[in-house]
Amino acid sequence: MSNPFFSRSTAFQAGGRAPGAAPTQTPNGYPTMPGYQAGQYGRQATGYEPQYGQYGQSVDYGQVSPDQVAGLEAQYQAPSATNADMRRMTYDDVIIRTVGMFAVILASGALSWNLVTSTDESTAGLGAMAMLAGVFGSLILGLVNSFKREPSPALILTYAVFEGLMLGGLSGFMEARYEGIVIQAVLATVATFAIMLAAYSYGGFRVQGRWRRVLIVASLGYGLFCLINLGLMMTGVTTGAWGLRSITIMGIPLGVVLGIFAVIMASFFLAVDFESIDNGVRNGLPRRYAWAAAFGLVVTIVWLYVEFLRLLRYFRD
Repeated sequence: MSNPFFSRSTAFQAGGRAPGAAPTQTPNGYPTMPGYQAGQYGRQATGYEPQYGQYGQSVDYGQVSPDQVAGLEAQYQAPSATNADMRRMTYDDVIIRTVGMFAVILASGALSWNLVTSTDESTAGLGAMAMLAGVFGSLILGLVNSFKREPSPALILTYAVFEGLMLGGLSGFMEARYEGIVIQAVLATVATFAIMLAAYSYGGFRVQGRWRRVLIVASLGYGLFCLINLGLMMTGVTTGAWGLRSITIMGIPLGVVLGIFAVIMASFFLAVDFESIDNGVRNGLPRRYAWAAAFGLVVTIVWLYVEFLRLLRYFRD
């Protein structure tokens, strides 16, 4: 699912800011300067309040030294400070942390893959346990990170470890049964990501208003279905290999219809994530919020990959 942190936090919405952060605009709509506090105006705010002597005469009022003039001229001629200079979140920060999360996922995923595909039964059983731990660990930490007020790099990287265990085990199991399916799912995910990024950046594609609310409600309903289906599969209530998804309607597995629907939802959530990250950079969020942005983007990409992997499995059968 897409990261609820984006929709809950005003920091990633247009015109928002991080909790406790200073305003970025004055009440009149002008950009604020460092140290600005609302309600401080006039000569006291600028620090040029004159000092008065014995008979109400001002002392040193209006006298500016040459060094002060030179300093002011240097400040006016200096280039404007960027987000990186002010230790605020940039697109590069989000990209670096996203790549770092995928590096952790690949490392733990390789371990889980090797365990699951081992010819030794005990080792393969250990791999199945690692994959199961990844499922529950990524689910729990995913919820914790999504609803945290402040992003935690340690918890986000721990989530990436469990996500890798789940993805590595699932991918290894699927590759053993359907050779080449993993690379197909990866290519489909990368292509979808590139298309949605181009549509957002150059085509002006946005998911807003009523359509965004419909998308969120649909994703919550789909997530509830996935949890119920997982519970039925673990308790042995359903006999199909994929639980309720194996039910056929007019000769078409329910998993195919749900898979196509889920791929469309995940693709639209990519556009929502792009806009949330864009708002975060424009709002000048602190650099630590790049971890939350990377987390939300990784969650959506992983969801898209899993849906492609599952959908391709139905087509292979």
